Amino acid sequence: MLGSPGDWQIRRPRLPVPSPDLSWLGPITVIASVAISWLAFADAIGEEGEGSPSFGLFIGAASILLMAWSFLLALRPRTLEPLFGGLDSMYRVHRWAGTLAVLAMFLHIRMESEIEDGFRGASKQTAEFAEELAGIAEIALYVLIGISLIRWFPYRWWRLTHKLLGVPFLFACLHFYTAEKPYPNGSGWGWYFGIFMGVGIVAYGLRVVVRDVIFPGLRYTISGTTVLGTTLELTLRPDGDRLQHQSGQFAIVKVQKPGLSEPHIFTIASGPDEPALRFFIRDLGDWTTKMQTADLLGATVVVEGPYGRFEPTVSHTSRTVWVAGGVGITPFLSASHTLDPAPEGERPVLFYAVRSVDDAMALDVLRQAEAEGRIDLRLCSSSLGTRFSRELLAEHVGSDLSGAHVAVCGPAGLIRAASDAARSLGATHIETEDFDIRQGFGPDLSQDVDNLITQFMAGRTDRRR
Repeated sequence: MLGSPGDWQIRRPRLPVPSPDLSWLGPITVIASVAISWLAFADAIGEEGEGSPSFGLFIGAASILLMAWSFLLALRPRTLEPLFGGLDSMYRVHRWAGTLAVLAMFLHIRMESEIEDGFRGASKQTAEFAEELAGIAEIALYVLIGISLIRWFPYRWWRLTHKLLGVPFLFACLHFYTAEKPYPNGSGWGWYFGIFMGVGIVAYGLRVVVRDVIFPGLRYTISGTTVLGTTLELTLRPDGDRLQHQSGQFAIVKVQKPGLSEPHIFTIASGPDEPALRFFIRDLGDWTTKMQTADLLGATVVVEGPYGRFEPTVSHTSRTVWVAGGVGITPFLSASHTLDPAPEGERPVLFYAVRSVDDAMALDVLRQAEAEGRIDLRLCSSSLGTRFSRELLAEHVGSDLSGAHVAVCGPAGLIRAASDAARSLGATHIETEDFDIRQGFGPDLSQDVDNLITQFMAGRTDRRR
């Protein structure tokens, strides 16, 4: 259950490198919206000559603001994607905002921030009742955030408990609104915090009710399934309107079958002009294991999207280098369908890192693209001793990557290694995507826990019989 020290390493938030661009605006706005709220409490006076309560009040407001941002970003608004550098970065900010909100709440509660001559937000009786609700919210948030951060719970449990986070947020907002503050609720600061609370509450309702129930996405039917080792290739045909996507984007897939209906995110492997959608699903957890053996042909699938700003190709350079690992090959599969034959040196060089050749997905499609002169394929197989490295990169693309477009997709370790290698060869722009809807700490025991639950329920059923 404890795993290894590496399982508990904290992944720091990453800002785009090497220079600021539009994608910095989102994180900076989140930070600024919290920092500026200090001015609302800077001049607060403590009760009965006690020390200044300013920081305690500020940290409570910061908790509210961060939680509101977390709910807004969970709604996945496409208009905000450019401001955060894509949905993967937006979700990282979402997770950090939620985690820091709980930490801020913990500090606020233990600082006992009472003020002198403040403005009541409601009657004393109402404020005390709201404070009791806030105490319940504190315990609920500790439990729910713990389930979210520790990867010991099956995905379906995590998703259900994640939806409950809006309830303690409502309690916290009620407490914040009714509590005594240095400003009245009708003032400018009252409107400032009120708008943020309203946005968070509305975003929560839209996410849980409207997006999940009323407008879940476009309907498709599964027309083909192929299991290749530990990977399932899924082909979907549209029942009506077709998803309009670009190469490198991903979608949220919801299979309409009992036990499989929970949503999961996958990069679209088919080209933008193909009539059908294709996904490659690696067996990595409880849901994906069920998908491998389920009878899926003819099943209805709801597809939400597309999302993401990963760009395998750009128009301003003819030098393109792709590095893929595992299911990270999917955005490059999609992009390969859009390419025209080109002379050697002007077509993308694809480094595809796999454990063995048998693990390589859609290898026939990639080799056909190479035979047609659309890509140059370099298969890096650990079992054959040809692991991806800086030396291998330099051998095939040269020692100077200045001005080249480098795109990397795959496991976090490969992304770091490929990015470092490319920068050491002079690359200044490296496109990466590292999407994990459920990042956390500790070993991923969700599959083991799900197996135990399944065995336990099966045992209870047998005893009843």
